[in-house]
Amino acid sequence: MPRWLWLPILYGIVLRKRPVAVAEKYREIWLPEGSPLAVYTRRQAQLLSARLQQRVPYAMRYGQPSIPSVLQALDDPLVIPLYPQYAAGTTQSVIDCLPEGTAVVRDFHDHPAYIAALAAGIRRYWAERGRGEKLLLSFHGLPRRGAGVYEQQCRATAALLTKALRLTNEETLVTFQSRFGYARWLEPYTQPTLIELAKSGTKRVDIACPGFVVDCLETLEEIGITARAAFLAAGGAQLNVLPCLNESPEWIEALAEISGRRGP
Repeated sequence: MPRWLWLPILYGIVLRKRPVAVAEKYREIWLPEGSPLAVYTRRQAQLLSARLQQRVPYAMRYGQPSIPSVLQALDDPLVIPLYPQYAAGTTQSVIDCLPEGTAVVRDFHDHPAYIAALAAGIRRYWAERGRGEKLLLSFHGLPRRGAGVYEQQCRATAALLTKALRLTNEETLVTFQSRFGYARWLEPYTQPTLIELAKSGTKRVDIACPGFVVDCLETLEEIGITARAAFLAAGGAQLNVLPCLNESPEWIEALAEISGRRGP
């Protein structure tokens, strides 16, 4: 949509109504230390700093500490946007606010250490709690128009993860969540897929969100509360939401490899 059209919608409708609804959702997932997104991101930075034995600060694209404020204190920084798959609305929005010439990791959707960390977390969950009938891999959705590279990278991640877990294509499903508005987004959509699985007789589904490196509103509330309720209401018995990478040692090691600065 052109700016002259979406700007009035944003300020006249979205920002008047959405904050109230979102605030209630945040109350359901809030941690004693604050927002899960901020808490887990901060812990990742601390663990990576220890791993590399050098200071690794973090910043938020929309929030505090801001990217410009953190960059002011750094010389020759390497920026890793924590979006595994590239999209204009996420990764590129970070790149657009960086000084020209800043080194940046554009994506890591197929990095072997990232895939290995995802697989390790899923295997650990299955070893502790057993395995469902289906593994659903849910990525954040985007409007279909202009999402070609992003969709390709999401499906590439899913294919590599399926292979790493030694699963067949019939044992996994790729879906897209967080649809907003009336445009056609990437499909199939996560919640309707879960409802169809339940109605077809699938009782237990495991769901992982490889596009999120930390648990946040989209994983804890949208999937863990709203989507679970829809699945159970449709006849499902158990929807297990697997944790994101968060503070797993495999992920911290993967971040070290992705940065290319392994430290001692």
